[in-house]
Amino acid sequence: MRARDGFDPPESRERDMNRARRLEWATLAWMASIIFVMYLTMGASQAMRTAWIEDILSLVPPIAFLVASRYQGRRPTERFPYGFHRTIAIAFLCASVALAFFGVLLLFEAGTSLISREHPTIGTTVVFGRQVWLGWLMMGALLYSVVPPVILGRMKLPLAERLHDKALHADAAMNKADWMTGLAAIAGVLGIGLGWWWADALAAALISLDVLRDGWKNLTQSVRDLMDERPTEVGGSEPDPLPDRIRESLLALDWVADADVRLREEGHLLSGEAFIVPREEAGLTRRLEAAGREIQAMDWRLYDVSLVPVTSLAQDPAPDKAASSR
Repeated sequence: MRARDGFDPPESRERDMNRARRLEWATLAWMASIIFVMYLTMGASQAMRTAWIEDILSLVPPIAFLVASRYQGRRPTERFPYGFHRTIAIAFLCASVALAFFGVLLLFEAGTSLISREHPTIGTTVVFGRQVWLGWLMMGALLYSVVPPVILGRMKLPLAERLHDKALHADAAMNKADWMTGLAAIAGVLGIGLGWWWADALAAALISLDVLRDGWKNLTQSVRDLMDERPTEVGGSEPDPLPDRIRESLLALDWVADADVRLREEGHLLSGEAFIVPREEAGLTRRLEAAGREIQAMDWRLYDVSLVPVTSLAQDPAPDKAASSR
């Protein structure tokens, strides 16, 4: 079986990918230190525990990205003739499932605590020979857990857009929104100090809802990508304008009577077909090859676009409709 040609990204995109990998490694290092600090100060606060678990879960997207990035650039083989670019979509799906599952689990635990009216307490500890309320240490740890992810998230977002990488964008968006988790957990700790027993469980519920929202949003997006949805813009649901641009460029050719384009996403690349109704068949092969080169030069993300000459763009009726019309 014939395999595709390998894909060689532009040098600028290769630099962006290398920088994205470095940022993901930095994320893992920072998050490991945050998880350690949060563990030391967690105490009996459910909000702190939920925030700690969310920090552990935040390791999944960068790990998935780094693992997938090792495979997606491999050359197609006879066994995998279309290449390995969908590995990033598979990694995105795995990370989304983990987030959604733990979001449901954490929300259930928070709801159970509210229903059972659990009254958590925060004790004191000795720091440099002085008695200190443990809540101050908790809030300090929470502030530390907020700042690095927000900075890293803002640094990843432009890279995700330039690379057209939805998994990296989802990871960046989660990092960027981590300040909400920190503030919710701080509110829960303060609530315990003020004697509001429900504040801690309520903060945990809000954090788990944020985890569940991220998981569900990313899960639906990853499933749509694997189902070959029409390409969409990174970070949104608006259709990517590239298919329309390709169709307009084909219609501008004097030998093309009509044209249509069908593209799908393969990780951060786009592949598909362009259907062309030629005005005449003379020199058609040469013209198709020239048009293919022009299309390939329109955007670096275009990997494998096949130009298919057809006599008409009218679709055949569905079998059941054809049968019913007889």
